[in-house]
Amino acid sequence: MKKFLFLVFVPLIIAGCTSHGKEDVINSSPVRLTLEEANRLAALPLHCMQVEYPNKLNQTLDSEEYLKGPKALHPAFYGCFDWHSSVHGHWMLVSLLRQFPDLENQEEIKMKLLENISAENIAAEVEYFTFPQNSSFERTYGWAWVLKLAEELHVWDDPLARTLETNLQPLTDLMVEKYLEFLPKLIYPIRVGEHSNIAFGLTFAYDYAKTLNNQALEEMIRTRSMDWFLKDANCPLTWEPSGFDFLSPCFQELDIMRKILPKEEFKSWLVQFMPELSKKQFSLEPGKVSDRTDGKLVHLDGLNFSRAWVLYGLIKDFPNEYGHLMPMANEHIEYSLPSIVDDNYEGTHWLGSFAVYALQQAP
Repeated sequence: MKKFLFLVFVPLIIAGCTSHGKEDVINSSPVRLTLEEANRLAALPLHCMQVEYPNKLNQTLDSEEYLKGPKALHPAFYGCFDWHSSVHGHWMLVSLLRQFPDLENQEEIKMKLLENISAENIAAEVEYFTFPQNSSFERTYGWAWVLKLAEELHVWDDPLARTLETNLQPLTDLMVEKYLEFLPKLIYPIRVGEHSNIAFGLTFAYDYAKTLNNQALEEMIRTRSMDWFLKDANCPLTWEPSGFDFLSPCFQELDIMRKILPKEEFKSWLVQFMPELSKKQFSLEPGKVSDRTDGKLVHLDGLNFSRAWVLYGLIKDFPNEYGHLMPMANEHIEYSLPSIVDDNYEGTHWLGSFAVYALQQAP
């Protein structure tokens, strides 16, 4: 039976200082995450975080001795179809517990988090990266979600978070090491709309570095982002989306540059990079999904959420210049949000995380 979310709107007034009188005030209503919606969305990873099959291992085999089941290979993150989806499903549950202390099924969620993110299980996850052919496993999408999970645990003021953060720490440290090792070797940026998009991986890793005060990682990400993106201009947004995108190459680049550049420098950069965004009449329709039982086509729901979170971040930092984009950001969420809480495992095993993250970025 298909379930639907109720969209809740909270008035937002953004005041500007232009000469246009009433145009100074933009009445927009970002979609808000309510407790009711949080309970519905939390049911998605809670249902699949300890479900071993179906499973996509994405494994490169050096020999038959490495042929094992998902839980044997990944005792912490074996559920929710694939490793990275399991990781960001765990992030989602931690994030919702932190945001909503009255979340339903919270005791069951906490129990499963402790079962999965145990010191023993994380040690096995770290060991997996030492297997032949596996050093680049989940580069850099899964790496980024591990750091996002670590960041969420760090800012959650709860005894459970301290235990989980400590247990996760060896894998967290490994992801940091891998970023520091890999980024200097990557000569050209990866500009795609799926997992390997480098700007997405940099953005989450940068958030972690700032929150945890990891200056080496922060400086590495800032330097490489400047190397790759500072001279970019006129990003071809009309080429997007590709058929399987769940990330926007243009918007993800915008997101990392917004975070690493001083505000005035970023404003000048964005005028060169995506000049159309500053126009009041700019519009961009959501990605259309023709078949939500197709695991690749439903990626476009993820694109809508990731576009929205980038736009929300831009609006929060620059309300006078880009507040007019709020209705467009809302439209992207409104198109996809009611459709992800249903029986289509192809999308529900991961899309809830994208929805929650997008809603949390709303101004």
